[in-house]
Amino acid sequence: MIIFPAIDLKDGAAVRLLRGEMGHATLYNPDPAAQARDFAAAGFTWLHLVDLNGAFEGRSVNAAAVQAILEAVELPVQLGGGIRDMAAVERWLAAGVKRVILGTAAVKDPDLVRAACRRYPGQVVVSIDARGGRVAVEGWAEESEALAIDLARRFEDAGVAALVYTDIERDGALEGVNLVATAELARAVGIPVIASGGISSLDDIAALMALDDPPLAGAICGRALYDGRIDPASLFQLAASGEDT
Repeated sequence: MIIFPAIDLKDGAAVRLLRGEMGHATLYNPDPAAQARDFAAAGFTWLHLVDLNGAFEGRSVNAAAVQAILEAVELPVQLGGGIRDMAAVERWLAAGVKRVILGTAAVKDPDLVRAACRRYPGQVVVSIDARGGRVAVEGWAEESEALAIDLARRFEDAGVAALVYTDIERDGALEGVNLVATAELARAVGIPVIASGGISSLDDIAALMALDDPPLAGAICGRALYDGRIDPASLFQLAASGEDT
């Protein structure tokens, strides 16, 4: 299972939000590129980036910070937030992003997801951010009528590389991951699932690793890493069960 350290970008800095609220942001590093280098030095092999401003505005806002990260490290990067059309998909993949993450577009423009998957196989991830089982869009500010599992099933045959499933109510709250909902989604579709939201300890990681029907593709860690609740060395030791971290 791949462990993705998260760098959430707001106004050019690395922050963490509480339950997706832009007004509840904690600043962790004013230099996101330096944070990326720290994660690379710690031994992580992927980065998960989100342009928070972009998610709300529907366009890339923290492009300079993302570009600085791409230039600072050689790690593969997956990026979400404000990517709403093919031009943006093409631009970021050409810039060096390994995988783009489509969230709002998956609900409002599913044809874009399918077209992007055809043009860039293996490089498109769908983000399913749920509150009470229903998918939220526009930077989590707007709740749709779509149910998380139903949305995931729509893309079964699209060639999506992975699904990032986030329980919004737990994101940044350090209350533990929603194992039940994550496992249900993973069993419902054949697309690899990456867990996100609420991871607070090594116990949460161990519980996610124990899900084996099917196994999860990865887990995204944010605040627990920044606050020192999860030590990277201990994390890698735990995850050293024959899989990449």
